[in-house]
Amino acid sequence: MIQETATPVRNFSVQLSPTPRGARLARLLATEQLRAWGMPLDPARHLVAELAANAATHSRVPGRDFRLTLYVVADTLRVEVTDTCGDRLPQPQVAPPDAESGRGLLLVEALADRWGTAQGPHPRKTVWAELRLPPEHRNA
Repeated sequence: MIQETATPVRNFSVQLSPTPRGARLARLLATEQLRAWGMPLDPARHLVAELAANAATHSRVPGRDFRLTLYVVADTLRVEVTDTCGDRLPQPQVAPPDAESGRGLLLVEALADRWGTAQGPHPRKTVWAELRLPPEHRNA
């Protein structure tokens, strides 16, 4: 006898304006969703903050929003931020010591277990980061 069990998937998605206010709202909404799911807040909310800030700062196109999506599948939380600047792929850079910005992707790289980008459909790109969840927060 073969028993099939479906892995439950939790997801949350919201479209936001590519502004500092939209980036801040992304972090606040993600924090509340993670809290509602009983998930650890950190470092996930820091990943959301960095990816949303990048979408609002570097990928802003007037009249086009960005989308924040959170997925929990089995032992992984995936954070995705999709914007409409597929021609501008993010690159981690070493900022000068006196720079006030430019370290966001280095933080993402340090905090996430994996991260990357996916292009399409044109003109979109998605920047994603994944976190392995501790055993007590994994789906049954």
